[in-house]
Amino acid sequence: MNESETRAELIDPALAAAGWGNVEDSLVRREFQITDGRIQIGGRRSKPLIADYVLLYRGIKLAVIEAKADTKTAADGVGQAKEYALRLDTQTSFATNGREIYQICMRSGAEGSVDRYPTPQELWAKRFAESNEWRDKFNRQPMNLSGGLWQPRYYQENAINRVTSAIAAGEQRILLTMATGTGKTAVAFEIAWKLYHTRWNLKRDGSRRPRILFLADRNILADQAFNAFSAFPEDALVRIRPDEIAKKGRVPTNGSIFFTIFQSFMSGPNDTPYFGGYPKDYFDLVIIDECHRGGASDESSWRDILEYFSPAVQIGLTATPKRRDNVDTYSYFGEPVYVYSLKEGINDGFLTPFRVKRIKTTLDEYVYSPDDKVLQGEVENRQYKEEDFNRVIEIRQREACRAKIYLEQADQRQKAIVFCKTQLHAGVVRDLINQMKDSNDPNYCCRVTADDGGIGEQHLRDFQDNEKTIPTVLTTSQKLSTGVDARNVRNIVLMRPVNDMIEFKQIVGRGTRLFDGKDYFTIYDFVNIFDHFADPEWDGDPVDPEDCQECGQYPCICVRERQACYTCEQRPCVCEKPLCPDCGERPCRCDRRVKIELGKGKLLQINHMTETSFWGPDGQPVTAEMFIQQLFGKLPEFYSTEQELRDIWSDPTTRKGLLSRLDEAGYGIEALKTLRDLVVDPNSDLFDVLEYVSFEVAPITRAQRVAAAEPTIYANLSPEQREFVEFVLQRYIESGEDVLDREILPELLKLKYDAIEDALTVLGSADEVTNTFISFQKLLYTALSA
Repeated sequence: MNESETRAELIDPALAAAGWGNVEDSLVRREFQITDGRIQIGGRRSKPLIADYVLLYRGIKLAVIEAKADTKTAADGVGQAKEYALRLDTQTSFATNGREIYQICMRSGAEGSVDRYPTPQELWAKRFAESNEWRDKFNRQPMNLSGGLWQPRYYQENAINRVTSAIAAGEQRILLTMATGTGKTAVAFEIAWKLYHTRWNLKRDGSRRPRILFLADRNILADQAFNAFSAFPEDALVRIRPDEIAKKGRVPTNGSIFFTIFQSFMSGPNDTPYFGGYPKDYFDLVIIDECHRGGASDESSWRDILEYFSPAVQIGLTATPKRRDNVDTYSYFGEPVYVYSLKEGINDGFLTPFRVKRIKTTLDEYVYSPDDKVLQGEVENRQYKEEDFNRVIEIRQREACRAKIYLEQADQRQKAIVFCKTQLHAGVVRDLINQMKDSNDPNYCCRVTADDGGIGEQHLRDFQDNEKTIPTVLTTSQKLSTGVDARNVRNIVLMRPVNDMIEFKQIVGRGTRLFDGKDYFTIYDFVNIFDHFADPEWDGDPVDPEDCQECGQYPCICVRERQACYTCEQRPCVCEKPLCPDCGERPCRCDRRVKIELGKGKLLQINHMTETSFWGPDGQPVTAEMFIQQLFGKLPEFYSTEQELRDIWSDPTTRKGLLSRLDEAGYGIEALKTLRDLVVDPNSDLFDVLEYVSFEVAPITRAQRVAAAEPTIYANLSPEQREFVEFVLQRYIESGEDVLDREILPELLKLKYDAIEDALTVLGSADEVTNTFISFQKLLYTALSA
């Protein structure tokens, strides 16, 4: 029997005999798709992972089964069974050929043949040796699937189950680590949904619904979460705002799920925080979004809120694994109950892969020379490096050069985020891009920083709207590096160094979200930041915290100021410092940067070099060939030699047939063009793409191909024929090989001679014209052959 027959005749009856599908609350899911398959060029994907059977009981996946035809051994499916079990977080997996059942325990490592499948109750007892009333309630409570419009991915369901199980077990601090773009807010929503509808609370008596606090560090994130929870009853949701508290004289209490930002909770009259208006045990659950941003650090002002509401269960959400800069987060919450990484997300097809364009210019560093003009400040006799620019020195022409390079190399219709050194720098880059853009819309590029307030927030909302194309580019400093959900970002432009690995991964995460037609996104690296990709911290092992060098303990017990000043919001406090005599503010906001205008000679000498690098899902560099294979797969073998490919391509009829067969195999012409832009040369022929991928032949431009072939092509042509062929070749150079299609020939004749009849009068009969059109193409593609 083949595999399908084996399932129907042997496996299905054996499962039914064990009660699967017959016992209440038991379910058999067949052909269960686990992953979507890694994204490849042209909208294609690699083969997804699909489990033959998944066994569920009381809402929990307990086992997977990998089936093989009865002509194979059960052992042939063991590797797949283990992989699927690890993905789906099941304790048990089976491999079978219908006649032999091989069982693997993923927890103990025990494995061997068994004579039957365990019953649902037996697998449940094996998975959950001790009963837990709340765990069972959480499991039985259905998720909110929005009428079937949303299905949780396997890792999201794992995360939800891990967290609710931890809550049921009485854990107080819970950490969930999931890469940017993998749906942390959706997971938080489903957790809240289960707790709300089972009426869980700290008393665990079901007497009332829980009171849940969702904390973020930016209004845009709190608003996103508030909107994401819209399936809850309207009167259950409360958006906490300081101005409303001040107006009413009290904090809001009429709701179940409250959303606010740390800054709002920390502010208040007479240096008293607003969160003090709630009793310490008011909230049953506190969810801390992006908790790696200092929320759990002893030195963070956020810690006061968490300590105040310490009776509540606290769930930390973060996108970053443990690193040296966030060990306090992990010390506070403990090890995460579940981790889903950027690498896994890209390989599973739930995140978009990326490429890096490293751009170096002759003005990446600067030393003053007398032909340059000092516009402001006093220039030092030293070499200014990347970290100095737009902080201690500004050269406007340097920033203009970078903006020009980006606009020339990128598709200006694609949405992009540009990360700048400061808010002032973001304004400069915004203005420069708008001065050089192709678009005639004044809001093509907008700045979104803290200083832009409500206007910036509106620009961001418009940018996030996938139905809108304006603004197309946003410039920012720090504000957009984390938590902003904009799915159609195609370009990330780095114009400032990012030394913190956590922030670096967050910035990369701005481009990883999926969107229709988005095969990859591009990182334009002007600051040599790609070295981070080779850093072991990019995807290395978790780092253990180090003891304090002063007290020798971890956590540090040194006496130190825990929080920033409520008035000046700085640490150490600057309130006692005098006002700046120039700007009248504290701290001083004067622009004390050195400003330089380059001499004309130096300005004309600015040059740049672009190096396109390719990166695997783990952030490590890979060869172009490996990258092509990952994105594109192996081209079908429709030709065995380079000469055979050349012969096929040089004839419009056979070329069209090849393109048609490639398209049928999933390698359409648009995918080939995308690959050309990605790894070959936008000005080359599609022939060069196939030749490069298949035979590693270096590509040339269309202009180079024409220049090499012209002497041979024109040798036997009449003056009239030569004029027409020159006309066609010029359009070939400008537009590509599409103009060489036989179906385009009538349009070319009309374009050159106004009417077909006039063309035939000059060039001869229709057959003669067609023969000329085909013949010169053979010479075009053979001129540079070996």
